[in-house]
Amino acid sequence: MQKKQKKHIIKTVLPGSIAEELEMEPGDAVISIDGTEIEDIFDYQFLIQDTYIEVLIEKPDGEQWLLEVDKDYDEDLGIEFENGLMDDYRSCHNKCVFCFIDQMPPGMRETLYFKDDDSRLSFLQGNYVTLTNMSEHDIDRICRYHLSPINISFQTMNPELRCKMLNNRFAGEALKKVDRLFEADIHMNGQIVLCKGLNDGKELEFSITEMMKYIPNLESVSVVPVGLSKYREGLYPLESFEKEDAEEVIDLIEKYQKICFEKYGIHFIHASDEWYILAEREMPEEERYDGYLQYENGVGMTRMLLNEFQAEMEKRKAHDGFPCYGPVGEMSMATGKLAYPYIKRMADAVMEAYPNIKIHVYCITNYFFGEKITVSGLITGQDLIAQLKGKELGSRLILPENIVRSGEDVFLDDLHVPDVEKALQVPLDIVKSGGYEFVDCVLNV
Repeated sequence: MQKKQKKHIIKTVLPGSIAEELEMEPGDAVISIDGTEIEDIFDYQFLIQDTYIEVLIEKPDGEQWLLEVDKDYDEDLGIEFENGLMDDYRSCHNKCVFCFIDQMPPGMRETLYFKDDDSRLSFLQGNYVTLTNMSEHDIDRICRYHLSPINISFQTMNPELRCKMLNNRFAGEALKKVDRLFEADIHMNGQIVLCKGLNDGKELEFSITEMMKYIPNLESVSVVPVGLSKYREGLYPLESFEKEDAEEVIDLIEKYQKICFEKYGIHFIHASDEWYILAEREMPEEERYDGYLQYENGVGMTRMLLNEFQAEMEKRKAHDGFPCYGPVGEMSMATGKLAYPYIKRMADAVMEAYPNIKIHVYCITNYFFGEKITVSGLITGQDLIAQLKGKELGSRLILPENIVRSGEDVFLDDLHVPDVEKALQVPLDIVKSGGYEFVDCVLNV
């Protein structure tokens, strides 16, 4: 049977582009470039690099055009596709003992239950992948196109334990793909989701020492605590980490940070902010984050927030004087248990410097997912309404941008910003979670 030809439908043709000049239009399909079928976005980006290419497109009526293109090296054609990946998204076939999607309550929107383990999303969106869904063909293409960096969910370097944690008998064997990536000089970042009694303690130390062998191509590894919701019936029994556990994790990581820095000039292994908050320790100094390589994993977010806040406050004080009685206003903020002490600290500092500013800071308990979930990004609209109704909210309620879906105004429970505004009778101000933005937001009253 002949393989079905893949067609990649054009969504947008950019004005003034090569594609517009060649009369490409939305609805046209790109079939091949230089006679090569396009598997996905990486093939497309690789194939259009040359200064002369031949692009086969198909019009909606079935007519095919072969377009000859003379252009600058690496110049884009100026088209966007209906499917940004130009292929189907690959779902995860593991059954990880720590998977948060398995801990989701029923009845939420379907997209929240999709488990992706697509290596291509690692390069496009920064997702972490387990390597278990990657074929030799996938590895070959990464090496051939020299795609970097790839983000890898290691969890453990013990092959047998990895099979157990991912519930996949091939999960241990998949670690050998790291050797191929290393040999091809592909840059990598790693992640370990730490589960009490499984991959912590001696197992964590073993994993760190094994991963150090891939330095410098493996540039950083973060260690984050497993997130446990209240919906774990029938799942692997996992326990929450306590203060003493956090202290042990930090001590072990900081021990190897010193070793790595002395030997390689990087700190390499990083504890996420949650560990320091749980251990009631101050965040590390900025230099220890190696340029915040693991920022999106919650490593260094608090340190950057505090540093930016302090820098902006000092600049404002130098300009406005201290104390300053200029700005006048009353407002409120809501955040999760994890960030609350730092948000409250910053709010108090603003009120000390600007006595006519009043900020109410509220810590939201996550009853929707369970009280063990403490990050602001998993706060729902209904928890906000239930816990803030009747409270002093001032002229507006300030919320971090990660509380709603990216680019939209919808919370995880499908309530929208206007729903919460109506229930609380106050406008919501969704702002970026940065120190500069914090000061700018509260003083622009």
